Amino acid sequence: MADVGLVDVSLRDGNQSLWGATGLRTAHVLQVAPLLERVGFRALDFTSSTAMGMLVRTHREDPWALIRHTRRLVPTTKLQFIGTGFRFISWQNSHPETMQLVYDRLVANGIDRVVVLDPMHDMDAARATARRLKQAGVDEVIGALTYTISAVHDDIFYADLARQMRECPDFDRVYVKDPSGILSAERARTLLPAIKAALSSTPLELHSHATIGLSPQTYAIAPELGVEVVQTGCGALGNGTSLPEVRRTVANLRGMGHRVDVDDRVLGLACDFIDRLTDAEELPRGRPQDFDVAFLHHQIAGGVMTTTRRQLREIGMEDRFDSVVDEVGRVRADLGHPIMVTPFPQMIVSQALFNVIGERYLNVPDQVIRYVLGGFGRPTAPIDPDVHDRILDRPRARELAAEPEPPTPAELRRQFGRGIGDEELLLRAHMPAEQVDAMLAAGPARDHYNPDLAPVLDLLRELGERKTVHDLAVAKPDLRLSAHRHGGDGDRA
Repeated sequence: MADVGLVDVSLRDGNQSLWGATGLRTAHVLQVAPLLERVGFRALDFTSSTAMGMLVRTHREDPWALIRHTRRLVPTTKLQFIGTGFRFISWQNSHPETMQLVYDRLVANGIDRVVVLDPMHDMDAARATARRLKQAGVDEVIGALTYTISAVHDDIFYADLARQMRECPDFDRVYVKDPSGILSAERARTLLPAIKAALSSTPLELHSHATIGLSPQTYAIAPELGVEVVQTGCGALGNGTSLPEVRRTVANLRGMGHRVDVDDRVLGLACDFIDRLTDAEELPRGRPQDFDVAFLHHQIAGGVMTTTRRQLREIGMEDRFDSVVDEVGRVRADLGHPIMVTPFPQMIVSQALFNVIGERYLNVPDQVIRYVLGGFGRPTAPIDPDVHDRILDRPRARELAAEPEPPTPAELRRQFGRGIGDEELLLRAHMPAEQVDAMLAAGPARDHYNPDLAPVLDLLRELGERKTVHDLAVAKPDLRLSAHRHGGDGDRA
């Protein structure tokens, strides 16, 4: 019997996995946040640079303000940010001093837990990021061991990384991150004890997506293998390509004899709010998934799979889909087995697509060239020498190799003006100006949302846009509301 803690992923990874990081707005988060605070979660997986950019781009809302407002509503539960350590919002690398400014502002606004997700497992880079986070005042720094299946990612590989994280004073905890949901209970029985032995007293967490139905079984046995915390999604933001649904996970863990100290009533209220929001906004629900052995080979996330099928359909080559999937495995091997976690799935699949529709490595995307140049860190295994030389022996590679160093914060201030604050500066430095301008013009985001009123408000908005509707009346017992549209130079109600 063990005490098992929970981290909720609904607001960040659930939203990103199931709703493309666009489903949740500020008002949604601020309504459910007080409930999540009272459940007893150890932390909330709250945001990332991708999520912050999407809030600006899609909803014209200020991500810094969202962190501040949520912190006021969530005074005790840790708010987590996840990042690679080398970029903020855009795909281009940022200067280390700029990343330090990012971390300083995250902490100032309320982030107190950060996951260091170096997609290459470059420990020198990961240690440097952890050191910057501690300098910024982050309370908990989490080292990510990103799980994959390849010729080089065996138990010894992960145990050695865990040992290095334990020996680094700037890492407080470690978690196994399984973005493709391919960690089976059978593999967990050797992997997790090897990692825990290397960690000694450093706490271990598990983050495994439910993409092919393996993670609920793995979670059920994880505590007996040394895992202290598992990560889950609430209601409709659990299961599917998200992580296991929290209520079923709690029931399973308790059924296995473990203790999970959460307020079941408040947890039900939080899940109910997510479910009602999902229905009101007509968003997809996460559902338990069937096992699909193909994922163990290609490890392509569901969203990337869907995009690839659409691209092939648009060029009349949908019949080549299986060939592209097969080529993904070959490209991964050629490039040193990069883990299929952002940004690598998009890069690997794009290269595989080029290789299938033409000569192998005749066309190479800029991001793959940057990868080979070392722009994303040191590959886990050596890149195939022939592929390495072929990619770099082209004019575009020489152009990218000559790119200037990313600007420092001082250089950014000279570029964008000294009259703006650090938070606006960071957005402008990494996003198109028109998107930031639109966010500022929109003003403060709404802070109230009732999913039960959403259909009525949508109806009123649609009727208000119809010039032929001049009178509107809403009647119910003890209430009558009426509106009349007046004519003139401009219609008004």
